[in-house]
Amino acid sequence: MNKSELIDAVADAADIPRAVATRAVEAVTDSITAALQRDDTVTLVGFGSFLVSKREARTGRNPKTGEPIELKAARVPKFRPGKALKDALG
Repeated sequence: MNKSELIDAVADAADIPRAVATRAVEAVTDSITAALQRDDTVTLVGFGSFLVSKREARTGRNPKTGEPIELKAARVPKFRPGKALKDALG
């Protein structure tokens, strides 16, 4: 499912116009992004948590040449599914 299909599903499930569903989906994704930029965790009980993890600088390898390269430290988004989501998937 892509973003457009998600918007259609939200519009159908909530019985609202597609334009309103588009604004709702974009508001949710923008809010999650803004929270992660502030290093906050977003927890949707039963669904899961979005959080920021810090990846340390390390030495990697160029897959083409095999040469070692330095990889910078980075902040990366992560998602941890909640129990209800895990149970729903069986």
